Amino acid sequence: MERIPPTRLSRLLTGWSKDGTGALPGQLARALRELAERGDVAPGTVLPSQRALAAALGVSRSTVTAAYGLLEAGGWLESRQGSGSRLRGSGAVGEPATEGRLASFGTRDDGIDLSSGALDGLPAVAAAADALSTADLTAALTGDGYLPYGLPELREGIAAHHRSAGLPTTADQILVTAGSQQAVWLITQGLVEPGDTVIVEDPTYRGALEALRARGARLVPLPADGGHGARALARLTGHVRPRLVYLQPSLHNPTGRAADESARRAWAAVLADQGLYTVEDNAYAELALQHDAAPVSLAGLLPPAATATVGTLSKLFWGGLRIGWIRASTTVVRRLADIKKSVDLSCPVVDQILAVKLLGQLPEARAHRRSRLRERLAETEHLLREQAPGWRWRRPDGGSALWVEIPGADAEATAQLARRAGVLIVPGPAFSAVDGFRHHVRLPFADRDGALARALPVLVDCAERSRAAH
Repeated sequence: MERIPPTRLSRLLTGWSKDGTGALPGQLARALRELAERGDVAPGTVLPSQRALAAALGVSRSTVTAAYGLLEAGGWLESRQGSGSRLRGSGAVGEPATEGRLASFGTRDDGIDLSSGALDGLPAVAAAADALSTADLTAALTGDGYLPYGLPELREGIAAHHRSAGLPTTADQILVTAGSQQAVWLITQGLVEPGDTVIVEDPTYRGALEALRARGARLVPLPADGGHGARALARLTGHVRPRLVYLQPSLHNPTGRAADESARRAWAAVLADQGLYTVEDNAYAELALQHDAAPVSLAGLLPPAATATVGTLSKLFWGGLRIGWIRASTTVVRRLADIKKSVDLSCPVVDQILAVKLLGQLPEARAHRRSRLRERLAETEHLLREQAPGWRWRRPDGGSALWVEIPGADAEATAQLARRAGVLIVPGPAFSAVDGFRHHVRLPFADRDGALARALPVLVDCAERSRAAH
């Protein structure tokens, strides 16, 4: 009998109290019923205890008790002594729920959205589009436009990008994808079978966690720290044989940390010695705050046949430019391309032509981003020290968000209270394979319109209320 943790259920209940229609128990009961109707929570799932769910949602226990009572009266909940409350389903079969991760990319409301660290586009994208010529498009139009592996010129450009950073790469080792998210999804589909063990850092990129969970992988966490993580991996492999290890050594999401040379070599020594297949996700690697150099890849220290590296232009240039890639052995590239064909026959060719032009502008783009991000980081740290003096964080090596610890406050409850006050944030457990980091939140700092400054008084108040309740 499956039980759903209160942290996961709270993230599935996205926007349950946003409309403000009726009392809170009724709103919560409707939201739980909708999860059952859509199939987001499987029939027969045991719901959390009333006390645990109340804590995660930042409401009183009586609110949850009343909501469960409404569901039971309507035939949507079955309570049995000693076995908990089981949610009944409608028979509908839905896609795996994504815990609201993509909600910020849908319809916008009048609230303050801090759930994404995505950046505004660089002027270089518009300039590259403006510079497109008839000759550029005419050359592409000589073919049918179906390029499941990617535009040949782009594959070679990406291979050259890796070679310039010291990683020998040929064009046939590159598969162009619709951003890094599709790259991670393809890897989970092509290299992981349901029930396989996958080792991940804790915390880690929540998009990868969702893709792996949807695939039915068994997730085993490691500390997201190069030295400690490598030592933990060496101990763990004496008991567990994973299908693959998923890492973010160049620049980590959500912590913003970068593994130094010593940490990379520690990871490589264990991974190579144990013969473990490694997925190196470098999606955020171009957003370093300390330098403008090309990212150094862990793959250069590992056997070529046992490594897949994920990269993207979307984080650096613009999220609307859906260009990512996988660098792997030609065997793996062929396997993943076959899966990609069942999803889309080609990434947009015009986007790929733009990407070829933008690859030549990587140094300038890195410098542009670094200057702006460092400026906004300094402003944000000053703001937090003034208005949230008890909050703690480590200055990141890169990225666009801070990984903030709020001592004594429950992150899930804080996020739920903030949502009801019109502010969207992501609590720490969303980034954990084991619902850890209960006192952490991710705060994007790169906004241009002062969103964090407007939201911070609300967040401080909600954190205090959460702390008082716990």
